[in-house]
Amino acid sequence: MTTPARRRLMRDFKRLQEDPPAGVSGAPSDNNIMLWNAVIFGPHDTPFEDGTFKLTIEFTEEYPNKPPTVRFISKMFHPNVYADGSICLDILQNRWSPTYDVSAILTSIQSLLHDPNPNSPANNEAAQLYRENRREYEKKVATIVQESWNDDDDEREEDEEESKATS
Repeated sequence: MTTPARRRLMRDFKRLQEDPPAGVSGAPSDNNIMLWNAVIFGPHDTPFEDGTFKLTIEFTEEYPNKPPTVRFISKMFHPNVYADGSICLDILQNRWSPTYDVSAILTSIQSLLHDPNPNSPANNEAAQLYRENRREYEKKVATIVQESWNDDDDEREEDEEESKATS
């Protein structure tokens, strides 16, 4: 069954493959075009540099007229990211436009990592540290950057264990 939302997501995916923005990637999960897995690499010259942060993007049949639900599944310490990984970003809420595609969503989140908005905090501790004690904020971010590498190691180990079990 192809619906307007699914056709649009196929176009978004094709565009993302043909013209991928720097530092972000995304693709539909194995058998569900409405659920995507994405990765954002921490932008250069930010405390997030060298981090590899995983996200999920969940679309409804109302896409592109309604924004998707985007969540970090990697641990995140950022003024605009809630404890559950959801993101406080205007284009995902009140400033959504059907002209935005997956590419625009991911690059906007990457920009948010570069330029947090501590005046609209989703994480009060991160916002306060960002404003008042940048060194301590950057220390906490460095910890989640390191944890983002371990996420990959954990998955690789799980994959290896699965392939041993099936062979």
